[in-house]
Amino acid sequence: MEGRKRESGEEQACLLRFDISGMHCAACSSRIERVVGRMEDVSRVSVNLATARAVVRGKAGSNGEVLRQAVMDRVAMLGFTASPSAEEDAAARYHAACDEALKDKQKRIRRLLPMLAFTLPLLVLSMGHMAGMPLPAWLDPHASPRAFMLAQLALTLPVLWLGRHFYKEGLSALVRRSPTMDSLVAVGTGAAFLYSLATTVHGLLGQDPAVQAMNLYYESAAVLLTMIEFGQFLETAARHKAGDAMGALLRLTPETALRLNSPEGEAAAPPVEIALQEVAEGDVLLVLPGARIPVDGTVLSGQSAVDLSLLTGESMPVPVSPGDSVTAGSVNGEGSLTMRAEAVGQDTRLARIIRLVREAQGSKAPIARMADRVSFYFVPAVMALALLAALAWLVFSSEPVSTPFTVFVAVLVMACPCAMGLATPMSVMVGTGRGAQLGVLIKNGTALEQAGRIQVLAVDKTGTLTTGKPVLTGMTLLEDAPLSDTDALTLVAALEARSEHPLAQALTRAAQERACPACPVEDVEVTPGLGISGRVSHAGQDWHVAVGNAAFMERRSISLPEAVRTQLRVQAEAGQTPLLLVVRTAGSTDEHWRLTAILALADALRPESASVVARLRQMGIRVVMLSGDNARTAQAVARDAGIEEVVADLLPADKAEYIRSLQSKGLIVGMVGDGINDAPALALAHVGMAVGSGVDVSAEAGDIVLMRGGMEAVLTALALSRATMRNIRENLGWAFGYNLLGLPVAAGLLHAFGGPMLSPMLAGTAMALSSFSVVSNALRLRFFSLQGGKGVTVSQS
Repeated sequence: MEGRKRESGEEQACLLRFDISGMHCAACSSRIERVVGRMEDVSRVSVNLATARAVVRGKAGSNGEVLRQAVMDRVAMLGFTASPSAEEDAAARYHAACDEALKDKQKRIRRLLPMLAFTLPLLVLSMGHMAGMPLPAWLDPHASPRAFMLAQLALTLPVLWLGRHFYKEGLSALVRRSPTMDSLVAVGTGAAFLYSLATTVHGLLGQDPAVQAMNLYYESAAVLLTMIEFGQFLETAARHKAGDAMGALLRLTPETALRLNSPEGEAAAPPVEIALQEVAEGDVLLVLPGARIPVDGTVLSGQSAVDLSLLTGESMPVPVSPGDSVTAGSVNGEGSLTMRAEAVGQDTRLARIIRLVREAQGSKAPIARMADRVSFYFVPAVMALALLAALAWLVFSSEPVSTPFTVFVAVLVMACPCAMGLATPMSVMVGTGRGAQLGVLIKNGTALEQAGRIQVLAVDKTGTLTTGKPVLTGMTLLEDAPLSDTDALTLVAALEARSEHPLAQALTRAAQERACPACPVEDVEVTPGLGISGRVSHAGQDWHVAVGNAAFMERRSISLPEAVRTQLRVQAEAGQTPLLLVVRTAGSTDEHWRLTAILALADALRPESASVVARLRQMGIRVVMLSGDNARTAQAVARDAGIEEVVADLLPADKAEYIRSLQSKGLIVGMVGDGINDAPALALAHVGMAVGSGVDVSAEAGDIVLMRGGMEAVLTALALSRATMRNIRENLGWAFGYNLLGLPVAAGLLHAFGGPMLSPMLAGTAMALSSFSVVSNALRLRFFSLQGGKGVTVSQS
C-alpha cells in the first residue's frame, strides 16, 4: 500500500522513460537495474525485458536532463543502448514496433535458413553413419578420415559466421565482467569448435586421423547455434503476439473522418474526407452507418445505437440521440449521426486507455523480484558450475577427456536465464492486454498481483451495487410549507445542478421533466456526503436553501419533529433515500430555517449484483458495503444484494478510516467505488477499483478502472488477476524447475550412476525451447474468459 502512495516530495522527482536495445536475457535487464539503481541521483529503476523499456525515477531535486544523459552513458558502458522514449502517439509507436518486429523476423529468417541448410547436412555427415546411413567412401570416417574432418569444418564455418552475433555480444559482455546468456552460448559453442579444430589439425598432421575423426564436436557447435537461433525466432514471434491486445485497441480508430465544416466553421458540402490527425476540436463530423466514430464528441443530430463491445466489453449497443456523448472507437449502428468533435488526438478516451495499457504492460509485479535477483547472479554461477563439473570429471573419474569436455559444454548451453526473466513480464503484458479487451483497465503489475490476493472487498452502494441512476419517487410538502411543490422542486434543482452526485442528477432530471425554470444561484456550499446549500433567486424572491440528509440538518442545528423522523425511517426501510429541504427568506429578520419538504429517491439494484456477490463469497472474499446513506436504506439494499456486513452513515473520510481499520488487522483490502466521495478510500485501499462511468478524480484514484461499470466487471478483474498470477507461477515453476533439474543432468549426474550422458545438442535444444515455452504459456491468457454457471471458471485454452 505504501509503495503506491507517494510523498509529495517524491512526486516532484523526475520520471524518465527509455527504450533499451541489446537485451537478450534476464541477466541483461537485471544488470542494468542493478548498475543504474546505484547511481547517485536515482531513487528507483525498473527494466522490463518483455517490452525492452526502462523507467527511472530520479531523487527529488535532481536535474532531469543531466540524469537522462548520465543514465544513457551508464547503460552504454554496459554494452546496451538507452534512448529516451519518444512521446509520439500510441498508434505511431505501435506501427513502428510492428515494423521493427517485421524487420527482426526477416533478419532472423535470413540467418536461420542458411544455418539450417548447412547444419542439416553436417548432422547427417557426423551422425548418419551411427544410424546406419551409408556415406560415400571419400567421406567415410574410416576410409577417408581427413576428408570427413575437413567436410565437417567446411560446413561448420558458415554457421559460425551466420551466428557471429552470439560471439560479438557474448564475449564483449564477458570482457566487461557482465556475462549474459550470449556469453554462455559463445563460450560453450566456441569451446566445442576450438576443441574440434585442434583435433582436426592433429588428424591432418598424421596423428591417427581415424581416431581423431571420431572425437569431433563440430555438429554440437553448429546445431546449438542453429537451434538457439530457431528458438529465439519462435520466441520473438510469440512475444509479438502478446501485443495483439494493443493492436486491437489501436485498430478501433479509423484513419479518416468526414468533416462537414472547416476548422473556421464554414460549411463544406458535400462532406470532405480528411485524415484523422486533421480533425480539430469543434469540427462537425458525419458518421455513416456501420462506421467507427473517429473522436470523442456530442451528437448534434440523428439517432442510432453505438456498439462499445470492443472498447468496454459491453455487449448491448447503447442508443444515442442529440445531446448524448459518443466515444472514439465505438461502432455506429444503422443511423447516420452528425457530431461535434470535443476531444481529439491524445485526449480521447481511447487514447487514454491505450496509454494506461501501455504503462501497465511495462510495469513489474512484485513477484518478479526473486527472479530478477537470481538472474543477476545466474550466468556467473553457471560458468563456475560448468568449470567445477568438468574439473570433477577430469580429476575424480577415469572417463576419457571427451567426457569432462561434454559436461562443460552441456552445462553452459543448458542454462537459460531468459525463461526466468520472461516468466513474469510476459504474463503481465498479456493479462493487462486481455483485461483492456474485457473492459478492465489494470494500471500496473502491483495492482494485478494484489487483486488476486484480496481478502475483503469494500463496495460502495450508489453506482456500484445499484444502477447509479436514482429517480425521484415522491415529494411530501410539510405542514406550513411556504412553497408549492413546483416551487420547492425548482429551488432544489437549481442548487443540485451545481453537483455531480447521482442524487443531484436525479433531482435535476425530475425538475426538467416538470418544466421547472432555471434560477440564478449564489454562495453554493457542498458538504460531501451530507448535502448542499446556497442562495437561489426565484419569482422575484431570494431564498436561502439547504438540501441534505438528517445529519446535514443536525449540523445546522435544525430540529426534526418526531413525525418527520418517522417518515424518514419508513422511507429508508423501503430502500429509498430521503432528503430534507429547508428554506428561509433572504434579508428576513427571521433567522430560523423552515422545514419545507421531504424528497424520496430510489436507486434500483443492478440485476447482476446479487449473483456476483454470491460468486465473490464462493471465491472466499468477504464483501462489505460502505454507504453514506442512512443505515435503514443501506440495510435494505444490502439485504437484496445478499451482503451481510453493512457500514452506513459514512462521510468520505469515514470510508477511508474504515479501510485503514481493516488493513490494521493484516487484511488485503480492495475498494470498489463510483464517485468523488470514494476517492480517499480508493486511494488508501491495497487495490482501488474505480467504476469508469464515475467522475475523473475517482478513476484517477483507482488502481483498476472498470470501464463497463457494475459488479460483473469486478468479478472479471479479480478472476483475471488470479488467472494471471497462476500463469506467472506456472512460468516461474517451469523456468526454475528446468534449470534446477536440467543443470545437474547436464553436469553428468545420471552418468555418474551408470546412466546416459546428456548431449550438448539436446541441452542446447532444450534451452532454446524453454523461453518459447514460457512465452507460449503466457499467451494462453489471451483466451481468458468468465463463464457463467458454477462459480468462476477460467478458460485459457
